[in-house]
Amino acid sequence: MSNFKDMVAVDIHNVFLNTEEYADLRTIIYDGATYDGPEHKGIPIVLTGLKEQDRRQLVSDHVQGLYLVSSVLHCAIDDLGGAQPEKGQRIKINDGEGGGGFFREFYVASSVCEMGMLRVELEAIDE
Repeated sequence: MSNFKDMVAVDIHNVFLNTEEYADLRTIIYDGATYDGPEHKGIPIVLTGLKEQDRRQLVSDHVQGLYLVSSVLHCAIDDLGGAQPEKGQRIKINDGEGGGGFFREFYVASSVCEMGMLRVELEAIDE
C-alpha cells in the first residue's frame, strides 16, 4: 500500500461492502445496463433508510394514498461500470439476493462519488 487512497480502495469491498457484515448482493438496472456482478449473483450494496413518508402535497394535487419512499444507496462506482447515476434518472434495484425478486424503481435525488464509493439518494412514489 503506497498511500491512503490505495488503502481506501481495498477497504471499500473488504469493510464497507462486506457481504458478511453490512452489504447485500443486489442487481441494479441503470441507464439501460444491468449490473449483477461477474457471477450474475448481484453486486454488493448497502441500501439504508427505506421508509415511507407522507408525500409532499401541492395545493392543486388531489391524489391521496401515495407516499414518498426515500433511501440511500452505497456501492462502489466500479461495480456500476464507472457510471455515476445522475439526478432525475431512474434506477431499479431488486429486493432479493441472487438476481431474483421484485425490482423497485427509484428516481435519483442526488449522487456523490468520493474515493470510489457512491452515495446515491433515492426517491420513489409508492402506494
